[in-house]
Amino acid sequence: MDTSHATADSLLQPFRLGDLTLPNRVVMAPLTRGRAGKERIPNPLMAKYYVQRASAGLIVAEATTISEQANGWLESPGIYTDAMEAGWKAVTTAVHAAGGRIFLQLWHMGRASHSDFHGGSLPVSASAVKIDGDGINTPLGKKLYETPRALETREIAGVVADYRRAAARARAAGFDGVEIHAANGYLIDQFLQAKTNLRTDDYGGSIEKRARLLKEVVEAVSAEWPAGRVGVRISPNGVFNDMGSPNFREQFTHVATMLDRCGLAYLHVVDGLAFGFHKLGEPMTLTEFRRVFHGPLMGNCGYTVESAEQAVAAGLADLVAFGRPYISNPDLVERFRHGWPLAKPADMAAWYSPTGATGYTDFPAYAPG
Repeated sequence: MDTSHATADSLLQPFRLGDLTLPNRVVMAPLTRGRAGKERIPNPLMAKYYVQRASAGLIVAEATTISEQANGWLESPGIYTDAMEAGWKAVTTAVHAAGGRIFLQLWHMGRASHSDFHGGSLPVSASAVKIDGDGINTPLGKKLYETPRALETREIAGVVADYRRAAARARAAGFDGVEIHAANGYLIDQFLQAKTNLRTDDYGGSIEKRARLLKEVVEAVSAEWPAGRVGVRISPNGVFNDMGSPNFREQFTHVATMLDRCGLAYLHVVDGLAFGFHKLGEPMTLTEFRRVFHGPLMGNCGYTVESAEQAVAAGLADLVAFGRPYISNPDLVERFRHGWPLAKPADMAAWYSPTGATGYTDFPAYAPG
């Protein structure tokens, strides 16, 4: 995409996110890159990667698991041991020294996992509903998805407690805030959506009950952080991980209305359709969310500098998150500011594979000719 004639006047204006001042409204979206090694401990290479991108108004660090039960992606980082916390502390220290601001995304994969990650025990979910997909990469190779085990009602408090402990560790590790991952077909989204939540207890059976887990997680995390340093990410239009429910509009309108009362840092909506669309109705838009959520709103998925500028200038989005462009453009903000072209997109083969610096930290900043 050539941005040489694009302007980003509104996108590059500072933004007050609670008590945190962001120098611009460009957010680095959380990107799973699989560089944390088998022990899932953040390392100096990851610190270099984030430092390269520290000119973003805000970095939302990659999805990071809150417990062993939450795992399900090869060599993704965690935040549930002292060593993981110390590894992240080195990352945040480096990012802050480079002038950046960084939140941590808290993640539980739920059914999008496999028993190979859990010593033979099945992954857990809201209900025993299997992903219809082509399989998952596990420590023992690619396998078919399994039918997950539905969490017992009595177990859910323990999952909520895991989120709280992870949030506390994120604060100790020096992050500026946390984002609760309630999108893309992972555990909280599995509870939110009727397609995957067939429960008849206090966590299913109605729009309100399906949102209960998210509500409890927000409350638990907000006990460790001021609510103004807590964001939530949702994906009402998404089909990733075999999601999409007929009553998605009613469900996510309720979710946004509920979250509006929580005083959050922001609501991060994957409103774009570039990641797939379930086609169960007209896609939900930021305009709809503006009607019920009055705090900062972040758009995401498939934005260009032009569409992001339009969304911010029109007051639809306060912030816009960019994912894939940040892989091969560590200086994305500078490219937007000067109208420089974007680099050739990174080869997808290097996105997740544990290939070290290759396809990760080896993308140069733009050199004007």
